[in-house]
Amino acid sequence: MTQVFTFPGQGSQRAHMLQNLPDHPNVTLIKQQAEDILGVKLNALDSQEALTDTVNVQLALLICGVAWGQYLQNVGIKPDYVLGLSIGAYPAAVVAGSLDFGDALRLVKARADSMKSAYPSGYGMLAITGAEFKHVQAAVNLLQEKGEKVYLANLNGEYQFVLAGEKRVLKNAAEQVRSQGIGASVFLDVTVPSHCPLLKEQSEKLLAMFQSITLKTSNSLYVSAAKARVLRKPDDIKEDLALNMAHQLHWYDSCQMLAERGVNKALEMPPGSTLTGLFRKVLNGGECYSIENINLKTIL
Repeated sequence: MTQVFTFPGQGSQRAHMLQNLPDHPNVTLIKQQAEDILGVKLNALDSQEALTDTVNVQLALLICGVAWGQYLQNVGIKPDYVLGLSIGAYPAAVVAGSLDFGDALRLVKARADSMKSAYPSGYGMLAITGAEFKHVQAAVNLLQEKGEKVYLANLNGEYQFVLAGEKRVLKNAAEQVRSQGIGASVFLDVTVPSHCPLLKEQSEKLLAMFQSITLKTSNSLYVSAAKARVLRKPDDIKEDLALNMAHQLHWYDSCQMLAERGVNKALEMPPGSTLTGLFRKVLNGGECYSIENINLKTIL
């Protein structure tokens, strides 16, 4: 089978997510390296209180994704493709063999610090389901014409979208969509306005930091959720990782592209199962699994 590993983004985090990693020597090394570089114990990153901080969230998701992705490879389950949502692109690049884990830890910390500093409060992200693209985009356009800071950040499915911006305005956008008798909305557990122009300056600073980092040609094919295409050149992957915080994400198109390339199995790294549900709607007849919800013996 041709398979893809998927890696979730912010909003999927949960308390103690780093306390249930696989029992394997390589995972032990990953945990130790993370603690040595960050100078903290992992249980200081994933407590309920700690995960109110976007820096801890992004670091915990990176470590969790790398640990599980490399563990699966160690037991013989190897991806043909990797695809990460937002911060999930970083563990995807590490598991693909393109980005060094130590470099990823430093880059993600810098990424999260810059996002937190720029928007310490009052901003976030909101998911809208059950509405068509034209209705969501119309609501965004109407508010932008009034000078409001709201953006269509993620196109996750035919009827699933995520907006980014000021929380006050996000609420107004959701009400505008619902006024047409369609759509439901919920604020995500994300405290920064990702995947929109509000983070352009921060993304460009991160790209400058990337210039001192060497990426390798990946072992698995790296898919950009921002471009919905495979990236093969290390410099292209570098740019995608640095700038994705300010770029709109096309998850649905990325999944469709992989299905057209013959992918028939998708494995989502912990935590969460949202990406599995989204992929299942595209991969008709294929196999979609959330690793935390299955017995690994069923896919070995």
